[in-house]
Amino acid sequence: MQNNPPATAAHVLVVDDDPTVAEVVAGYLDRAGHDVVRAADGPSALAHFARRRPDLVVLDLMLPGMDGFEICRRMREQGGPVPVIMLTARGDEEDRVLGLETGADDYVTKPFSPRELVLRVESVLRRARLPAVPPPGSSPSASVLRTATLSLDPTARRATREGAELALTLREFDLLAFFLRHPGRAFTREELMSEVWGWDFGDLSTVTVHVRRLRAKIEHDPARPTLIQTVWGVGYRLAGENPEPPVGATPPTDSLPEGPGRP
Repeated sequence: MQNNPPATAAHVLVVDDDPTVAEVVAGYLDRAGHDVVRAADGPSALAHFARRRPDLVVLDLMLPGMDGFEICRRMREQGGPVPVIMLTARGDEEDRVLGLETGADDYVTKPFSPRELVLRVESVLRRARLPAVPPPGSSPSASVLRTATLSLDPTARRATREGAELALTLREFDLLAFFLRHPGRAFTREELMSEVWGWDFGDLSTVTVHVRRLRAKIEHDPARPTLIQTVWGVGYRLAGENPEPPVGATPPTDSLPEGPGRP
């Protein structure tokens, strides 16, 4: 008897030119209940992406002809915040950061545990498919988070700045929503990784890069941010515009003190 597919069963595109790695990854994802298709290079991956938009892409960084960075860029250009998890054999932080800045939501370094990859895939899918729902009896507008320039609807997964829609990746959207729910409060990168990514471990540069990318999209001058501010020695907080919390929310009264050092 086959197991019932998980609630987050999805169409997953696996892009890797190593047939052994691709077979193992696809096999584990298939056994987890997902619909998996494989591609060995950039052109075939982009052709499938255009033909049938996947729910998530597992993308190898080192590919012949067109690397994972370029594939990710082209997928983003085609529109739609499709989550991307990059696979890389490189250990250089520069490559990991570049992958995140290109638009990847996460990365896994080879060699990796296929079971861990499946867990990360399902964690990303859950966040993509389970937006926040307004409390029973409340109006839809009660869940909308606003500042003077920003508006974010968690249920519709739509965010705007000064009326113009923002093209946010899955993690950027969740990170902005978290900050908007806790205006004025400082969070460490460890806390943000736990609350937004749902992980108790991982490379904290993931948080740093996503904050940088989010600033580039919501700040008037990302080099001098006034919304997402760095709290030296602690981490980050949403400040500067006195964001309005949703109806029924209690504004936080405590914020972590600033301290020396850079987060």
